[in-house]
Amino acid sequence: MSKRSREHDPKGSTVEEAVSRYLKHGIDSGGSRASMRPALNGFVSFCEREGIDSVADLDSNDLREYGLELREHYIDNEIAGSTANTYFRYVRAFLSFCVRDELLDTNPADTERAEDFLPEDKPVRETQVWEPDQRRRLVNYATERVEMALEETISVPRERAYRDRTIVVLLAELGVRGAELFRDRNDDERDGLRWGDVDLERGRMEVYGNSREYEPVGLTDAAHDALTRLERVQDPPVDDWPVFPTEHAASKYDAVESVTGERPEPGSDIDSILREKQVAPPSITKEAGRQLMKQLTKEARIDLEGDTDYLQPHGARRALGAELYEQGHSELAQSALRHKSIETTHEAYTDIQAEDVAKSIDEIRE
Repeated sequence: MSKRSREHDPKGSTVEEAVSRYLKHGIDSGGSRASMRPALNGFVSFCEREGIDSVADLDSNDLREYGLELREHYIDNEIAGSTANTYFRYVRAFLSFCVRDELLDTNPADTERAEDFLPEDKPVRETQVWEPDQRRRLVNYATERVEMALEETISVPRERAYRDRTIVVLLAELGVRGAELFRDRNDDERDGLRWGDVDLERGRMEVYGNSREYEPVGLTDAAHDALTRLERVQDPPVDDWPVFPTEHAASKYDAVESVTGERPEPGSDIDSILREKQVAPPSITKEAGRQLMKQLTKEARIDLEGDTDYLQPHGARRALGAELYEQGHSELAQSALRHKSIETTHEAYTDIQAEDVAKSIDEIRE
């Protein structure tokens, strides 16, 4: 079957249509169908972001990129290594169905190249949790760093010091994901938190969540104060201005050129040009966010146990949920972490549940 005939196949050759057909006719068990649906819907979203409409257009490079996206979720502690591999196997099974349906000649997921970036298939990954003392020390250091920048005793610009402190405070206070604050190079819809997403008067902001929808997040007093101070220092000229702008000069030049059609001369005061022309610079990336956390953890001289050498953004989210859950506020933890169901929250903190059960048994037997 030619590629052209596939694209006009009445059975439906778009990825979304093929997934729908597979879920309806290609799986016998209702339980398996329910398990596979979220992963396959996620693959449909991936294809949409990559501009892949037809199943016939998929190749091993696309599946390699999909594996890289799963690895990013693993690195951000959003899924376990075993989950990433399970999702990939679900997609591979779907593509085998497409081969049988004559939408593909071969399965692009069934190659070593396609699996290049998949994380190790481990059922459990040690998840970091910020300890209360670690959180205090990091926030205190970020605050001291602002004071040192104001006194010019360190070579860090004032605006950057305020920016970095606000990142630390939002992570520590709100349980937001790094992917909800920073730009993701592999996802055009994740372009970083913008001032237009922040409503200081109402004490809330909106983040682009895992649901791929904007979700409201209430601001604690500390988070509200940090954002208020940063806004005063930044004085963003437009609502689209990122809360955490990049320091990468070439990216700023690219931003001006993409809007005006002209690239500023090398050595120009690019920050002034951005403001004059009201062109928003890009946000810092997730990778830059991780590098910043590594730098601040090291400078604050915070010692860590285990395999990680810095306080990871997801560790703050995990710590907030654990603190609320341990105090018996499971529904508040669900709301703070924006879990769709309380079962998700219970599953995330099964270790705490196990400890509570053991304590209850001891109390009953006393």
